[in-house]
Amino acid sequence: MKAATPQELESSFKQISSQYDVFAPIRMHDGSRSLGRLDEGPLALMGGRIFTKTTSVFFPQQECILTQEGSGVAMQQPVGKPLLVVGFTAEDADCLAFIDKFYSENFRDSIYFNKRDGSVVVVVSGRCGKDGAFQKIAGRNCDLELAYDGDRFLVIPYSAAGVAVGDAIKAKGSANTLAELKAQSESLDDQDQKIIEKASDLLVAEKVPEEFWRDISKRCIACTACNLSCPTCTCFDVFDWQSDNKVKRLRIWDSCQLDGFMREASGHNPMGTESLRTRRRIHHKLAADRTRWGHITCFLCGRCDDVCPTGIGIKSVAREMVKRYGQ
Repeated sequence: MKAATPQELESSFKQISSQYDVFAPIRMHDGSRSLGRLDEGPLALMGGRIFTKTTSVFFPQQECILTQEGSGVAMQQPVGKPLLVVGFTAEDADCLAFIDKFYSENFRDSIYFNKRDGSVVVVVSGRCGKDGAFQKIAGRNCDLELAYDGDRFLVIPYSAAGVAVGDAIKAKGSANTLAELKAQSESLDDQDQKIIEKASDLLVAEKVPEEFWRDISKRCIACTACNLSCPTCTCFDVFDWQSDNKVKRLRIWDSCQLDGFMREASGHNPMGTESLRTRRRIHHKLAADRTRWGHITCFLCGRCDDVCPTGIGIKSVAREMVKRYGQ
């Protein structure tokens, strides 16, 4: 199996950029890592999941969906070059598979698929996590996987597009450590998964009282970091902005933690208290979506727990819920 060094991958991705608009984890000037183009910083595959909400490449925080000038209206068009996005974790790939489904069932969101169609998604896994932690092997929901065995990245294609990109990666090395990496992946602790499943059962069975949400919501400062970092949050608002005789319609992320999220024109707000909004954020992922889609829509990427300044990310809340009511 082909195996490449980080330097070989960086060189290959730069060459591939003639065919694809390449996004990958890059090292910023302050030492942090973010998702960007390779002319903005060096490739930085090592270090675990990046803070950036990886699905934002296809569903940006803000984008223009149409422009009106005079009597003419110009809709957003598909991107010029297909996107190649490197740096998803296995959990991120599961998140992307869900929002692909979310934006295509019942109504196909052309704005999302303007960027998603034709794209190539690359998962990074193996012994390349933060402080050397092991990142789960994906084996699905992506076009190509780069699995680090401690020396090189194994190049593992899963789709025709993944094969094409894999063939374009110039690598001098090879390795046969995939079975070993898969075995290590399968042995990873699944305690967090068990916890959110138990919390989901409690919510579906309506065994969590309102008192719990009042307690949790007292810690919320409505910073919205949980929503802004979550790869499966899909809520947005729409604004029209006029400038220079043009009107631009913008789609911008919204947050269920904000007071005005569900406020009606009459002034009535069905989510008018912090406890109701906090309940909605957790119940939505663990119970309502389980009923609608047949599964929980938190895939344990861990970002909300990383960014919440008061410790009420979804894993923390689920753990507390199970401790109180799961006996």
